[in-house]
Amino acid sequence: MPPASVPFADLHAQYLSLKSEIDQAISAVIGESAFIRGSFVDHFEKNFKELLGIEHCISCGNGTDAIYIAMKGLGIKPGDEVITTAHSWISTSETISQAGGKVVFCDTTPDTFTIDPEQIKAKITQRTVGIIPVHLYGHPANMDPIIDIANKNNLWVVEDCAQAHLARYKSKVVGTIGTAGTFSFYPGKNLGAMGDAGAIVTQDSKLAAWCALFARHGGKGEHQIEGINSRMDGIQAAILNVKIPRLEDWTKKRQLIAKKYDEMLAGIGDIEIPKVSPDVEHVYHLYVIKTRSREAIQMKFKENNIGFSINYPKALPFYPAYSSLGHKPSDFPNAYGYQDRILSLPMFPEMTDNQQEIVVRSICNSF
Repeated sequence: MPPASVPFADLHAQYLSLKSEIDQAISAVIGESAFIRGSFVDHFEKNFKELLGIEHCISCGNGTDAIYIAMKGLGIKPGDEVITTAHSWISTSETISQAGGKVVFCDTTPDTFTIDPEQIKAKITQRTVGIIPVHLYGHPANMDPIIDIANKNNLWVVEDCAQAHLARYKSKVVGTIGTAGTFSFYPGKNLGAMGDAGAIVTQDSKLAAWCALFARHGGKGEHQIEGINSRMDGIQAAILNVKIPRLEDWTKKRQLIAKKYDEMLAGIGDIEIPKVSPDVEHVYHLYVIKTRSREAIQMKFKENNIGFSINYPKALPFYPAYSSLGHKPSDFPNAYGYQDRILSLPMFPEMTDNQQEIVVRSICNSF
């Protein structure tokens, strides 16, 4: 198959722009045999917490582990209920079950794909212990009412920031608003490693210490508790250290590409461009349109060798994994209603004007 005329994301282009620095960083890790944790990971934790302006950063194996570890640190018990969005990647919900809790899904807002605070209120019971809002696609969830609900009901809030590095809600960086924030550095993320990696951030010193202990077998030498093995590789940390200083610039480029998409797609067919709430900064991990002509656009993209994705084909309550909950479409009208209409367009900082024009021309030719 020939190379994509427009890839969905171009990780190789990003590597080439940093090749000498990344190669040197990897070589340094090999030279010191600092493959698991070590100075490169320590350096990453310092760099990332300073980037966010938060007190603690605990690195771990991946973003899924980060959510799980944070919940365990917050003392989740069997049967405890945790409210989360009906529209996300399954890591958000499966970790609740794995930690011993019960998943309680909540519908999303019609415009931003994020959890609807008004719907959260109706989901709270005596067994509710926490809320996991997801800053999906890079758009922050509406955090003020979520925090207000949590405070009134003595609940913790873990922000799932896997797709939202440096996104801001009313000038606050996501991950710094709730009890804790979790991040993924999966290669395709806005800040991506070259393998799996994740982190938990928090202002709570006690929570940070427990999470670090739990993620590292309960303490090296003296095992104070039974933990798990979720440690960041030195090579991944070294690569992230090279990329962190570029993240703000990459974010601005994503935002400029999104603005151009907005302008070029306005008035084309039934395309609905992403809506952005007031007082937030969207970082466009994904640029997701809504259309009832998705199949026609996908066909045209395939003809022109353009990358695309559907994030996600089903709302979480309607996967077989959650069939036992017995949910029906009317339980989540927004999340269910747009699952057949969403389409993620190519989006990466290195995207050229010509590539973007090819994408938009293909969309125009679909109608």
